[in-house]
Amino acid sequence: MGKNRKDVRARQQAAASAASKTTAMDIPEEEQWRIIKQSGILEQIPSTTPKGQTEENEEGDYEISPLADEIFRALYLAIPMSFMLLLMEILVHYQYGRKPSYDALRDRMLPGVPIIMVFVFYTNRYKTDRRVQIAFFWLSCICGTRMVWLLNRGNWLTVMRQSPPIATAWIYTVVQLDLGPAVLSLIVTATYTWYKGFKLTL
Repeated sequence: MGKNRKDVRARQQAAASAASKTTAMDIPEEEQWRIIKQSGILEQIPSTTPKGQTEENEEGDYEISPLADEIFRALYLAIPMSFMLLLMEILVHYQYGRKPSYDALRDRMLPGVPIIMVFVFYTNRYKTDRRVQIAFFWLSCICGTRMVWLLNRGNWLTVMRQSPPIATAWIYTVVQLDLGPAVLSLIVTATYTWYKGFKLTL
């Protein structure tokens, strides 16, 4: 019986010495993190910021206010439309063999850009409303037919004054319309062009 106790003690000592020889390198990293989390030792270390505050900061980083989102969406459309107005102004000058001066461009853009910004901001906010879509449709038809008439029958001064803002408004309304009404408004403009016998030559 004493011999059995000696054997058991010898086995326990051998197991203890073998366990002491194992290092943290023998344990996988995932297992090490699981043991650390289960022990709760990380929670005992004082942190510089409260736990609730860090969670609020993480959530606040991804949350955008509705007004900021609307402003971003309005700028997303207003900036290209402002450049469209500038482009049309330059093109209409070159169409009549005139080089636009910086003063003429500035005089067109200074009042035009704020109007575009306000118009885009409010119409983009309610563009899914059926009444706004109907207004976009009629505005698109009016701008399209007026643009065709200007290119065929307007004198050069009227074309230079009216074409850039009308072209910009026409493009904007077609972009904001749903697909069906947008195609229908273009068909209306094409039908008007055909009925009046106008030609679209640049």
